[in-house]
Amino acid sequence: MSSANTLAAPAADLYQSWQALRHEQPRLRAREAAAQLGVSEAELTASRLGVDARRLRPDWAELLPALGSLGHVMVLTRNEHCVHERKGLYREVSVAASGQMGLVVSADIDLRLFLGGWASVFAVAEETAKGTQRSIQVFDQQGVAVHKVYLTERSELSAWQPLIERFAGEQSAELQLLPPPVAPARKADAEIDSQALRDGWAKLQDTHHFFALLKKHEVARTQALRLAGEQWAQPLATSELTVLMEQAAAREVPIMVFVGNRHCIQIHTGPVHNLRWMDSWFNVLDPDFNLHLQTRGVVELWRVRKPSVDGVITSLEAFDADGELVIQLFGARKPGMAERDDWRELAESLPVLA
Repeated sequence: MSSANTLAAPAADLYQSWQALRHEQPRLRAREAAAQLGVSEAELTASRLGVDARRLRPDWAELLPALGSLGHVMVLTRNEHCVHERKGLYREVSVAASGQMGLVVSADIDLRLFLGGWASVFAVAEETAKGTQRSIQVFDQQGVAVHKVYLTERSELSAWQPLIERFAGEQSAELQLLPPPVAPARKADAEIDSQALRDGWAKLQDTHHFFALLKKHEVARTQALRLAGEQWAQPLATSELTVLMEQAAAREVPIMVFVGNRHCIQIHTGPVHNLRWMDSWFNVLDPDFNLHLQTRGVVELWRVRKPSVDGVITSLEAFDADGELVIQLFGARKPGMAERDDWRELAESLPVLA
């Protein structure tokens, strides 16, 4: 994917340093290479301009629906400890008039997009031992990867180049990155009106209103779980997370698997089958859904119950050492439907942490 533009010297130097590192560690992924080189993954990707990457215009309202022309794709969203990969069609895309929010709700690809933090986007066509790997890669204002879309052997390859030409932007490696946002100061448990929090929790009508409840009471998510009382939240041993997934597979209970970061949440709905451990990584390796969970990153696990107009909704929520959500599991359901009995039985069977 060549370009007439020539890289500025710092980007060219970074690219050469990266190639030297890849020669030493051929299996090193871009995310890990960026960390070793002391740059963001977006900067590393920008260093490829004129080699195998093109920078695109971050016109999300136009670009996201246009991804449907690529046909069958694989979408990837991750956080520090978990990678979620789902294959399907990038269709049923909507972007709010404000430009801050977006949705993808096709039968297979299900996304919640928080576009206010999206900053740069690149098309990459990398030569690999298996052939050319083509992808659209989105990064946030800190240069962290938010969301990636990969072509598959079933994609509409003829749509790739027209898409790139349509959205090609200025081929500049300059990104104007911002420092990470400062985390809000957390209140001590004693400063929280726990009874008011529990009363508000009991009155929830929709699981999507939970974030507003946390914001109203200025309470962190894991803190709210601690203060909610065992009617609504119970701590579990972290090992129970994979136990539940293994039992869901064995009993063929369809589940919803939510994995996200600050700017994108990706959801798989359906059964899971082919589960594999690789060292401390727990993996789902199904034809259309792959999950890679670094179990060492999970330090808290909670069984959470939230009331709704459809009845109580039960989830498992896993958190890392910073209190960030790593993965959420629900029983497969749609709005207007009650929770599945087989999912609730399975989730409620897990013993509470002693």
